[in-house]
Amino acid sequence: MSEVRFEVDKHIARVTIDRPAVLNAVAPETQRRLIEIWDAIEADPDVRVVVLTGAGERAFCVGADMSASAVDKTGLQFWADEPETGFGGLCLRTTLDVPVIARVNGYALGGGMEMVLGCDIVIAAEHAKFGLTEPRVGRLPLGGGIPQLVRRLPHTQAMGLLLTGRRAEAAELQRMGLVNEVVPAEELDAAVDRWVADILACAPTSLRAIKQIVQRTGQLTAREAWAARLPALITALDSEDAVEGVRAFQEKRPPVWPGQ
Repeated sequence: MSEVRFEVDKHIARVTIDRPAVLNAVAPETQRRLIEIWDAIEADPDVRVVVLTGAGERAFCVGADMSASAVDKTGLQFWADEPETGFGGLCLRTTLDVPVIARVNGYALGGGMEMVLGCDIVIAAEHAKFGLTEPRVGRLPLGGGIPQLVRRLPHTQAMGLLLTGRRAEAAELQRMGLVNEVVPAEELDAAVDRWVADILACAPTSLRAIKQIVQRTGQLTAREAWAARLPALITALDSEDAVEGVRAFQEKRPPVWPGQ
């Protein structure tokens, strides 16, 4: 069985880290497979939304697999092996223009938390716990966690998590603004499906343009970002989706998005 399950159906890509026996910890071969999957999603115009999760009910992902075979690697070696796209090939990826939802079904620790930080929308079960716990084992969250967290949260809240390596409840991270919705475990799939449906109700070209603008203009002033002529923006403004959206509104019917 593959360590990562990947399927695309009706424009929805589902990526599941399938190593429940080790709480979906990511081994080197798992990381390589995840990078391949994100590359494939980037190249597939049929994908309009991605749901990322972990197998089982206990963990989303607890980060790097610190098994006996991995313990001999130094921190420098771990850092050297990190891809430019961050832990899991996702945390620092800036070329993925498709919305990604994290379905957090349990522990999201270390690299697992970094993968959450690479997602756009986070839906968590009530029992889920989050944390960049690397300092507690003498390591650092160098798969993208440090710069991503301080950009997502106010300074004191981010540093409170980074400098303690503690595990935080889903409800606490929702109050901080890092989690969109917290639900009982038995309602997690329904909540994710609702978010997926809302995304699919929007024009795919519009969403790609929005995400591209957000990802590629973060270092610019608001006016500079407004003036950026990014490829996905130009495509969206001159797309069949734009024509269909206006026509559907005038005809008082749901749009049928061509996706181009």
